[in-house]
Amino acid sequence: MGSATVQLLPLAIVIGLFSLFIISGLRTRKRQVSEYGFAGGYTSRVGIGAAIATNWMSAASFLGLAGMFYLKGYFAMAFVVGWTGGYVLLLVLMASQIRRFGQYTAPDFVAFRYESEVARTLAAVIAIAISVIYSVAQFKGIALLVSWLFGIDYAPAVILGASLVVSFVLISGTLGVARNQKLQYFVLIIAFIVPLMLLTRKLGYFWLLPQFGYGAAIVDLQQQFGFVWPKPFADGSPFAWFALCFTLMFGTAGLPHVLSRFYMVPGIRDARWGLVWGLFFIALIYWSAPAYAVLARLFEAAGGIPYKPSDLASADLVILSAATNGGLPVWVTGLLVAGGMSAAFSTVAGLMLTGAASFSYDIYPRLIRPGASESDKVYAAKAFFLVLALGAMLLALQPTRMMIAEIAALAFALAGNTIFPAFLLGIWWGRANSTGVITGMLVGVCITSAPLLLGTSVPIITTLLPATSSAFLGAPLVIVIIMLVSTLTAPPSQKIRSFLNHQVHDCEEE
Repeated sequence: MGSATVQLLPLAIVIGLFSLFIISGLRTRKRQVSEYGFAGGYTSRVGIGAAIATNWMSAASFLGLAGMFYLKGYFAMAFVVGWTGGYVLLLVLMASQIRRFGQYTAPDFVAFRYESEVARTLAAVIAIAISVIYSVAQFKGIALLVSWLFGIDYAPAVILGASLVVSFVLISGTLGVARNQKLQYFVLIIAFIVPLMLLTRKLGYFWLLPQFGYGAAIVDLQQQFGFVWPKPFADGSPFAWFALCFTLMFGTAGLPHVLSRFYMVPGIRDARWGLVWGLFFIALIYWSAPAYAVLARLFEAAGGIPYKPSDLASADLVILSAATNGGLPVWVTGLLVAGGMSAAFSTVAGLMLTGAASFSYDIYPRLIRPGASESDKVYAAKAFFLVLALGAMLLALQPTRMMIAEIAALAFALAGNTIFPAFLLGIWWGRANSTGVITGMLVGVCITSAPLLLGTSVPIITTLLPATSSAFLGAPLVIVIIMLVSTLTAPPSQKIRSFLNHQVHDCEEE
């Protein structure tokens, strides 16, 4: 992929932007494990929403989503509906209730609700696995951008990108702070929307709101070049669409680094309104991704550039090709690269800090070093952060035929099959117990792994449980298993049932 040419102006823009982030991060470094990876003290509900949106705006959203629309047209709407629908699910069923539990991490919630250290450890291991899988998608996105910036091949770009991520976090401190995340979201939205406005204006479409103006481009693409972009199931069956959509929905409601945003907000209403603002901020990006894909196809068709559906790396960089083929100034492309790097860096840092916090808080002081001091936990978190970064880097170096968004979907499948059922039943069904949730989470891990390990030899598994979409059937199955096993075994303590009745469901709004 490398062309041995350094893109100097875009590189300067990226360096300047990250220098700004580092200065912001240095002002609010975290020195306690209670803050390492989880931010409290938000100044407003808008700030909570910005933190949620910034953590969410990953390479899968900034780069991968447009690439999926570019290759699969309407079918990629499953990502938009699933990811945003997951936040609606959180808003309606879980956000305020999670805040009422007042726990620290997803494993901490599981341990408290189900009164089991075994369940805590299993949830921590799953949270770490989710962080690693999701980080692999981010490292792939970072590597593609680094490869474009420096004109180097993919493998050295992965190593360089991983080194930059680790250095950035170690220098600037924890990224989960309100001021830094508000700044990051502002940069992300400017970097994503401004180039799109310039592209639609150049083509003569309604550019003030390009999310609504690109419909004319879809019509032109069909009438002039015969490409029917909005055809519903040209690239997959209705079952595949719904399976992907609901897997992403359940997974969104089960991602540990998303759930963590509700543990330490000031109050119940702050949790709800922060989520509403976050959903709005996220939607601004999602409404724009299909426009980039349509304009990219239009520029290629008009310029006689051959369509290469097998070139997945180029598809993941379709927002850059749209800007380049559209003749936009180099600084605009640099702005897009800076935005993509920021999205990937903030998300991968948040994911790894979440995984590191799960290790240093839920595993290290309980299984490895009982009685560890606060400073010991912080050192353990930092060391495990490096381990996670190394593991994700090695996995990102492995060849794969999956796009950025598809790799991310694997993490959502695992979260949807394990953490989501544990939280949902833990909040809304008082009879759920530790035996049931441990059994259910183990079954969820098996369901997620089955298409990856047995899909080739047992084709029916990949038909019913696609690797990226297994939670559509898997999550309901796990819920049934948890309920069945819980019913057949001893109920949880009266203390927990009383807590659910009086502290979670019957308490007044804060």
